[in-house]
Amino acid sequence: MPPKTPPSLDNAPLILASRSPRRIELLRRIGLPFEVCPSDVDERAARGRRPDQKAVAAAQMKAQDIARDRPDRIVLGADTIVCLGDRILGKPGDAGEARAMLRALRGRWHTVVTGLCLVAPGRPPWTAAEHTRVRMADFSDADRDDYIATGEPFDKAGGYAIQGDAARLVASVDGDYYNVVGLPLDLLLTGLSLFLDVATFTVPPPPARFV
Repeated sequence: MPPKTPPSLDNAPLILASRSPRRIELLRRIGLPFEVCPSDVDERAARGRRPDQKAVAAAQMKAQDIARDRPDRIVLGADTIVCLGDRILGKPGDAGEARAMLRALRGRWHTVVTGLCLVAPGRPPWTAAEHTRVRMADFSDADRDDYIATGEPFDKAGGYAIQGDAARLVASVDGDYYNVVGLPLDLLLTGLSLFLDVATFTVPPPPARFV
């Protein structure tokens, strides 16, 4: 049950257990006060039979890592996984890996999964996962190589950032656009509503071509 009197947001009770610039920017866009305190846990240790289970496990590891030292705060952990069929695409380590990932994605549908975990004082952790399907355009090798030359793919799961120059490589999105960016905002506000009054926060519309 949610608390009868939701705590105030005046003192920014939310901690983001991530240094992701995308997640930081998205939280700022909805006007939610928060503090950044990145977790250094190795998300590769997360276990799960399905991608959503693995993403949630990694998110929970991050949130609980920070919550141990900040037990008075609400801590948000998140983890995003890109799946092409049964294959999980991580972050490319070099241009060759980025070329291979984008070649595999070209002209095909894939799934982006983000796991969320909120750890709040005196409450059991809240976890959930969002799934979004993305279809890449049938872009040329030159378009792919021009994109890789921007340097943008190298810290992105799947080797692309839909909110950046890779928008031109994406044909369509089926589901939550912000999930593909790295943080499903509607799902996050649903979870936060169990602990805080979030009625004043709204999710901005995605770019028109991805509505």
